Amino acid sequence: MSVETDTTTAKFTEYAHPERLVSTQWLADHLGAAGLVVVESDEDVLLYETGHIPGAVKIDWHLDLNDPEIRDYLDGEGFARLLGSRGISRDTTVVIYGDKNNWWAAYALWVFSLFGHTDVRLLDGGRDRWIAEGRPITTVAPEPTAAEYPAVERDDATIRAFRDDVLAHLGNPLVDIRSPQEYTGERVSMPDYPEEGALRGGHIPTARNVPWARAVAEDGTFRPREELEAIYGAGGLGLGSDPVITYCRIGERSSHTWFVLTHLLGLADVRNYDGSWTEWGNAVRVPIVKGAEPGAVPHARSAAAV
Repeated sequence: MSVETDTTTAKFTEYAHPERLVSTQWLADHLGAAGLVVVESDEDVLLYETGHIPGAVKIDWHLDLNDPEIRDYLDGEGFARLLGSRGISRDTTVVIYGDKNNWWAAYALWVFSLFGHTDVRLLDGGRDRWIAEGRPITTVAPEPTAAEYPAVERDDATIRAFRDDVLAHLGNPLVDIRSPQEYTGERVSMPDYPEEGALRGGHIPTARNVPWARAVAEDGTFRPREELEAIYGAGGLGLGSDPVITYCRIGERSSHTWFVLTHLLGLADVRNYDGSWTEWGNAVRVPIVKGAEPGAVPHARSAAAV
């Protein structure tokens, strides 16, 4: 049984799917509610142990969501075991939050969506906003009662893109949400991170650069819909009814933009290329573009690559 949606925040009502967000006040008012499980998922996987929202369980993006041997996600049985161990059943309302303005929380939400978990929401502002408001945290980890969760086949076609999908998509809306330095090829990873993970720097031909952080206000919450429309819609990228693919370095920041385009602006066909630049920048015979311009579709080279 789903927990009531957050109808107390005026900003949310402007979004296409306001039911996908909750405010810190809503969460504070609903902690411990029947049918609600709060999940923390961070880039810094040790952060949870230093203090987390009371009752929240931890999901480690690297150890819990990924297959340990294949560069892929859990299968349906593995996902069922993970969620069951966290006390989550198929009809549980899940609120996810994390550090870095919800990078990895959005990534976890996207993985939940691959398995069709119906009611999964983000905490607007994430971990930093909760703490900045002086709300309680604890180092006491809960001991959830195991729940039954069915093994559901993962859907890799609807919201996930693979390398060949991107090759076929060149020339159509493609959003590179990395930093400008990564987009131009000056760096192969974001500023302040080690320069590792890709042999080449640059971007996928025809991709346009809108760093993920443009969707976030100074207080760490999502910008109002009108401002998001100006960035991604008319007057900005001009995204509309055409299919869109987002990517970054390993798929987490682009999950954040996928969330904005899908749930806040209501675009119907948005896929996240989780292979992202770590795959594309190392792949044999796939084209790249260096510099600040999107570049053109390299027909001869893309045909050779395919």
